[in-house]
Amino acid sequence: MFEAPVLSLSNITVAFGALKAVHDVSLKLRLGERRAVLGPNGAGKTTLFNAITGSTRASSGRVVFEGVDMTRMSPQRRAHLGVARTFQITNLFAELSVLENMRLAARGLSWRKFSLMGRDRLSHTEAAQVEAALAASHLVGREATVVREMSYGEQRQLEVAMALVGTPRMLLLDEPAAGLSPAERTHVAAIIRNLPRNLTVVLIEHDMDLALGLVDSVTVMQNGRVIVEAAPDEIRNHPLVQEVYLGKPHGVGEAEQEGRANAHTV
Repeated sequence: MFEAPVLSLSNITVAFGALKAVHDVSLKLRLGERRAVLGPNGAGKTTLFNAITGSTRASSGRVVFEGVDMTRMSPQRRAHLGVARTFQITNLFAELSVLENMRLAARGLSWRKFSLMGRDRLSHTEAAQVEAALAASHLVGREATVVREMSYGEQRQLEVAMALVGTPRMLLLDEPAAGLSPAERTHVAAIIRNLPRNLTVVLIEHDMDLALGLVDSVTVMQNGRVIVEAAPDEIRNHPLVQEVYLGKPHGVGEAEQEGRANAHTV
């Protein structure tokens, strides 16, 4: 167990010209914590994920994972440190089978991925990781299924399995239930809920009820900033969160709204 935070973001800003998509965000995650990052469209949630995983370089600030400063590291190096993620839109090889997708995910983390001389077969360790990831994602028995023949919900499960294949220590899930039916959302929620507790999980999800039922803590963003950080029960009826999602109540002026936001900013 790490006494220091597993993940520490210090004053992270991501700027695209004059636009600050993420502005001075700081947060800390404990080992095994489940954290939801909520907020309306354009709040900066996915950009924050990109800054953590390295697909977008932070303009300023520091990203420290398990005591290692990875602010300037490539996404590949961060993945080797134990950081994995899924994306808003499925990113699979539709003409390949489930097992072939899993093999590519496992091989992508191996030094053998650039070798033209190595065997195509997975090592015993890689095969065990694939088996465990498929079991955690409820896809055992579907190994031979071609991805294009799977339901969208199953494809989302496969994305989770591919992220788990390298046995990461932190998993970032970007809208894992987006586009799913109510039954599929329940199934994906059960998969997330049953992930091992030594795995730190951060998720972006627009379904607030779903997200709040899965996490220990919540960070709410608006316009690139963190405006509230609290436990799920506090978030449900938090007046500032209601303003963000439902619009500013009548009679609340800009100065008062800004003052309330500052009072709750972490």
